[in-house]
Amino acid sequence: MRRFVHLCDHRRMTHGLASLVIRHTHRVPSPEGSAGDGAAAARQFDAALMSVGFKLSAELLARLSGLSEAAVVHTARRTLRAVSEMVGDHVRHNAYFIDFPANVPDTEEFWISCVAKALDDDASRESVLTQLSHGVLNLLTLPTYGRYQHTYEQLLAAQEELIASAGDRVTVLHLGRNLDDELTGLYLALAGSATPLGEEHLDDLKILAQRCALGPQPESIPVRENRAVVNEARLMAGADLLLDTVTDVLRLACALSGGDVTLREPTRFRSLPRPVRRALLAGLDAVIAANPAKLADVHAHREPFKRLGERLHPHEYPRWPHAAEVFAVARGEKEARSFDSRLERLLDGYDVPGAVRLLESAPGKLFRALDLLLRIASGQEERNAVVAAAVRVAPQVSGRVVLSVREHFQNRERETGEPRIFVNRRGRGRVVLDARPPVPAADRDRLVTALDAEIRRRLPAPGRLLLDPDVLDVALPLSGRAAAAGLGVLPRGSVSAVAGERLRFFTYWKQSAERTDYDLSALLLHRDYSTDAWLSYTSLKNVAGVHSGDVTEAPDGASEFIELSLGRVRGTFIVPQVNIFSGEGFDEVEESFFGFMLRDGEHKGRPYEPRTVRMKSDLRGTGRVALPLVFRREDDGRWSAKWLHLYLRGISSANRVEENQVSVSKVVRAVVEREYLTVRYLTGLLADQGTAVEVWDGGRVPDEPVTYIGLERPEGLHPDSVVVTRENLRDLIPD
Repeated sequence: MRRFVHLCDHRRMTHGLASLVIRHTHRVPSPEGSAGDGAAAARQFDAALMSVGFKLSAELLARLSGLSEAAVVHTARRTLRAVSEMVGDHVRHNAYFIDFPANVPDTEEFWISCVAKALDDDASRESVLTQLSHGVLNLLTLPTYGRYQHTYEQLLAAQEELIASAGDRVTVLHLGRNLDDELTGLYLALAGSATPLGEEHLDDLKILAQRCALGPQPESIPVRENRAVVNEARLMAGADLLLDTVTDVLRLACALSGGDVTLREPTRFRSLPRPVRRALLAGLDAVIAANPAKLADVHAHREPFKRLGERLHPHEYPRWPHAAEVFAVARGEKEARSFDSRLERLLDGYDVPGAVRLLESAPGKLFRALDLLLRIASGQEERNAVVAAAVRVAPQVSGRVVLSVREHFQNRERETGEPRIFVNRRGRGRVVLDARPPVPAADRDRLVTALDAEIRRRLPAPGRLLLDPDVLDVALPLSGRAAAAGLGVLPRGSVSAVAGERLRFFTYWKQSAERTDYDLSALLLHRDYSTDAWLSYTSLKNVAGVHSGDVTEAPDGASEFIELSLGRVRGTFIVPQVNIFSGEGFDEVEESFFGFMLRDGEHKGRPYEPRTVRMKSDLRGTGRVALPLVFRREDDGRWSAKWLHLYLRGISSANRVEENQVSVSKVVRAVVEREYLTVRYLTGLLADQGTAVEVWDGGRVPDEPVTYIGLERPEGLHPDSVVVTRENLRDLIPD
């Protein structure tokens, strides 16, 4: 019996790992099983995939057709489960109004009908009459308000069948390598990423690191959070740790305690086993022995180091005296003058030449201080020195930072007083008016030219470059936190075309412990960002669209929808949002996500149809108002989407579109008018250095190896091709 249980656990783990590969790469690990005639089962599998907007590549279909029927069924079950979760079809999406989008009543008419039904109900009549006598009525006390009045099966029976359309989404699943090779490749890609990973991908890296810690490793792990996750797995596996700063050890301690390796949130350190304590102290000792100046890094995280020292008991290990010095600095018992304090003193005295000389020893800090240095410089000579120093140290700065600074100065051309957006690592957005003095145009242009030259120098020769034009306006993922996990998601600032007559948003949430009410709304803005109208539970319909009805609790999960006829929208911008009216936050519910669908006039079908879904993203951020993206009518009348991935603080309860329309419009303006570095920018640099950029027209792909950049991998690419799609856009960021 024990052996059988172990076998079941192994199969569940294998299924989970295979799903992880499918989710990240859109490849199915090479199916295993005995040979046979699985062609019929493979075709049935392909048809089932088509119903949720996926299909098998010709190569994968051929591979499955040569296996036994049992092997095909095994692969189909695992894959269908994975893609259903990717698109949001693993849950039931009911709508309050059973005929949605048809027969949605006016708001007042609906509320009056709810009151009438409550007055006909003996259990609620007295309460409603009392409330009405006081002139205020709580809708939540009405028996028919906010709770489904029909089952999911009844909704299906009331809806007409979806009519297939050539515009339906089709995401191709390709044949991958064996599972072990796919997992190793994914581990190397995530661990060696040049940009920080989102929380979901960091969790996936942790799973992979536990399996791959003793196998092949990336040449470098430049992102410190990734290194902490890998170090945790290496420590448990008995491998050497990758440490070169005291903060690396602190992050590792946070990982071991189940805390936040990004150091954004305080970690409550656990009591650690003696071997683990020895490993952490030995690591600290080695870092300081190699470079005593790194003691100054303790100042940035003094409180966490003090708490960690209470758990590690360094006084019990006199053989590592340098580790004890770390905690002495944290407690203020030993002086270690920090780099930042020396820099602050120079900047306070407007000593730009001195600050530049100091910062040249820390190239990344110099790049982050360039704007300030150029603004406080006393004359052209000092500004020349700043630009010259930036050019000298540029080769030592990470590609991500060089690109971030390049994007920053690109946006400094705008006039002072324009809105400026700040976004933290959890997606919380805040807008302020830019009160900084301008950077002199000549100095800014010289710096931008130098940064372009540095990025151009780092770009690898791609050979034959094949480019999908739909990817040109996708923003470079300078941080993995600039996009949520999901299907069809693009980084913040990306622009993508929207083609269809009807635009339908949806949100789903399932509460964990307390009654939770999320409200899907849409704010319609004019070209000047002033409000035209909105759709929400307080405004169920207008000339442009309809709302599916308010659901106020989700013990078994709940969905809300908004449908808009794009031809009837009067304004320029459509801003979908999810407001937390009451209950658990986006990080607290069991599950929550947002997405949108596109349909033609005769599509019909259920409120949620997976093959019409263009995007589905998880809602996992701080704040009480989620802003996934904004839709914009272009000058030629066509529509596009610009990706936001933002959360606003909101208020503790009763967030409503009517109350936050001003703050939302400010955020939308700040993102819409900001210029982001895109794939177009990088391919332009490649073209400047002589690379022939071949635009793919969707037809036959070359027989020879190419470098392909696009939203989806086309079928038939040579197996030796380098492929960059939305799933691995981070690979475009040069080292």
